[in-house]
Amino acid sequence: MQAVSDESLIERVAVGDRAAMRSLFERHHVRVFRFVLRMVRSEAIADDLISEVFMDVWRQAGRFEGRSSVSTWLFGIARFKALSALRKPAHRSLDEETAEAVVDDADDPEIIRQKHDKSMVLRRCIGKLSPEHREIIDLVYYHEMSIEEVAGIVAIPEATVKTRLFYARKRLAEIAKDNGLDRGWP
Repeated sequence: MQAVSDESLIERVAVGDRAAMRSLFERHHVRVFRFVLRMVRSEAIADDLISEVFMDVWRQAGRFEGRSSVSTWLFGIARFKALSALRKPAHRSLDEETAEAVVDDADDPEIIRQKHDKSMVLRRCIGKLSPEHREIIDLVYYHEMSIEEVAGIVAIPEATVKTRLFYARKRLAEIAKDNGLDRGWP
């Protein structure tokens, strides 16, 4: 039984034939991989580039003009990908001394838990406000809207928004204090 030609496989790939793509990949990937590997000298990079090469073949099979053999076309794509990869700045690994000098500003698990607990208490405190005050606090602090925007949404004058915000914060501070919540984070 005669093998299907590369050109025939490319024609079938161009119309979305996955089996033809598998056949083309199986037929050429080892040689193309070795070629790329010799250029980039990294198996991980070569693996990535081979994936890119055959993705390009899948996407561009309809543009294959037949001016060269399919394998030449594949090697051309692979060469371009390898040269592009070689032009990219190399990732430098951190040495141990530099890695230890990096400051970790992230909260530790205890601080995260404390913030979560305070957040839950604060939500309960906000829930104890009047609906008008709760609405103003929600729009200003949680949705980060300006006084002008809140006035337009709630359909009240800006001065009324400011007054409600003042009394809402004052009342919230009282409720928070009664619930053991101080003003700062740990």
